Amino acid sequence: MIDHTLLKADATEAEIRKLCAEAREHRFASVCVNPGWVGLCAHLLSGSPVKVCTVIGFPLGATTPTAKAVETRDAIANGATEVDMVINVGALKSGDDDLVRRD
Repeated sequence: MIDHTLLKADATEAEIRKLCAEAREHRFASVCVNPGWVGLCAHLLSGSPVKVCTVIGFPLGATTPTAKAVETRDAIANGATEVDMVINVGALKSGDDDLVRRD
């Protein structure tokens, strides 16, 4: 199972379209893109078995659990079928287990 990923901040629409075409052609399991590209990927991959994955709290994980929840709901509404969330690493390193669980 291969996930085809493009998470650079300056990814262009042309690059996203190419990513989706390659994923479809090579039958990759998913494409993983920043939340702003989820809708386009869902449209381009409609009818194919390729899933649309996005990242939440990327790259630092240093946003609040509430912000991550909003971002997740929005991504799902736009067509994301998989979500990868970056945990709050600072909270983990600090031993703040409650925040890590809420996150």
